[in-house]
Amino acid sequence: MPDIVVTEFMDEAALDALRARHRVHYDPALVDAPEALVPLLAGARALIVRNRTQVRGALLAGAPRLEVVGRLGVGLDNIDVEACRARGIAVCPATGANDLAVAEYVICGVMMLLRGAYHASAEVAAGGWPRTRLMGRETSGRTLGLVGFGAIARQTARRAAALGMEVVAYDPFLAETDPAFAALGARPLPLDALLACSDAVSLHVPLTVATRGLIGADALARMRPDAVLVNAARGGVVDDAALAAALTEGRLAGAMLDVFEAEPLPGGGPLQGVPNLILTPHIAGVTVESNVRVSAAVAEAVARVLQEKAA
Repeated sequence: MPDIVVTEFMDEAALDALRARHRVHYDPALVDAPEALVPLLAGARALIVRNRTQVRGALLAGAPRLEVVGRLGVGLDNIDVEACRARGIAVCPATGANDLAVAEYVICGVMMLLRGAYHASAEVAAGGWPRTRLMGRETSGRTLGLVGFGAIARQTARRAAALGMEVVAYDPFLAETDPAFAALGARPLPLDALLACSDAVSLHVPLTVATRGLIGADALARMRPDAVLVNAARGGVVDDAALAAALTEGRLAGAMLDVFEAEPLPGGGPLQGVPNLILTPHIAGVTVESNVRVSAAVAEAVARVLQEKAA
């Protein structure tokens, strides 16, 4: 039986580091095969996952020897942290290891959406030449609103400022006098004011009771019709149906979503066929480089916990 089970993709060098000291079962297809996963966990001391493996309920019950869960990323929505804590199971996310990748994704999305020229490949290939219609906007001089001002938002703010953007930010857990705002040249604002003044809004909040549906019909109505929205935080923070209606009716200029409440999307939902909408498969934090950093950080943390608990 394996000591460590890995259910989603992980860098090979990090896996080799774990294999040097432990029996490792690595199969990224396990995320979609719970019937095969549960028997493997009967004797496992460690489980390493990304965001799709649901570490709760029956899975935890079927892993009586589990000592640590490594999360190849930062969000813990898919892990029952309280149940793990009650059993003394350590939970180790890769905090900070993919901040840069997400910040670059957000800036790329903002620039693409403001420019508005990147949906025309088929038309141009067919002989169309829509230069006047596709005259977009420059990023410099525009206002970027950051909803949440944690580590990834701060990395995003640095890059936005370098492009000549004004940065405004909302974070209910930070006082307006918090030095982080001044250090990054960001102006703190209430959420409604931020939505009203921003050319681009990027979300950087976890999914909680307070943030579920935060960007719904009311919030979208407060945004300018020429504004754009990027969500690389968590699905469920945006009301997909309300967003689809705003884009279809021309009440919002564009949006880019990397996260969804159900992943993969079931198909045929409200986001299908919506204009000026870019969808990506929860990839903002995953680059070749960040995968190496994330995998190495989690492998090190898991190995450390196993060593401590064996002592």
